[in-house]
Amino acid sequence: MVRISVIYGTGMTNIPTLYSKSLDSSLVSVRCETEWGNIPLTLISESNFQISFLHRHHSVNNQVKPPHSVEHRGNIFAVASTSPDIIVSINSVGSISSVTKPGDIAIASDIIDFADYSWSFHDIMAFHSDRTSLFDSKAVSIISNFLDENYGINPKNVIVAQCSGPQFESPAEINALEKLGADVVNMTLGPESRLISELSIPHLSLVCSSNWAAGRNPQDSEIPINHEEVKNISSGMENLIIDCINSLINNYSN
Repeated sequence: MVRISVIYGTGMTNIPTLYSKSLDSSLVSVRCETEWGNIPLTLISESNFQISFLHRHHSVNNQVKPPHSVEHRGNIFAVASTSPDIIVSINSVGSISSVTKPGDIAIASDIIDFADYSWSFHDIMAFHSDRTSLFDSKAVSIISNFLDENYGINPKNVIVAQCSGPQFESPAEINALEKLGADVVNMTLGPESRLISELSIPHLSLVCSSNWAAGRNPQDSEIPINHEEVKNISSGMENLIIDCINSLINNYSN
């Protein structure tokens, strides 16, 4: 049996329901008690696979927790408790370069992390996890081949800059990130990748471009970033993400 954990954000909240409907399967809601809070998970179990879904911005009363307030340790501990063969982060990003344009899907190859908080499960005894190869090469190969063969998409391997949010970045910040080698910018992948590296669980990040980064819109560099438009573009990519998950289920095993 293949076990996959999927972490998604505010623009892709329909993924669990869409996925269950595509299989005519039932969703099971559970809660994982952690040191960092009570974490809601949604499960789908079939004879040959299990998927656990986690909305990283979960909160009480159906509110959306902003990125700087997400308790990543609780989230990663919860998905790890399902014993996944691989954790898949679905990350909406802003495009810095034309390598990845809004509406495109890409695959994270590395991270430049400028978060102002150091995330770790080890606050007492020092533990230094290796981050030389952050993302699982087997999963990257599976998704790259699937997108090429079925959609004619040659997904780029991109470097993701991690910023804290919740505000979007300034044009000057984007210019600096580009000079450092970043292709896209995001607010959540950095902490997730750090914590997953401490647990030595294979990790894949599917990068979904939902907007041009500040100052990078080719139509007009002064066009502001609209959060609702960002969510709409992200939600339009949900079916493609579901197909990618199916490809992992059919081809990934440890």
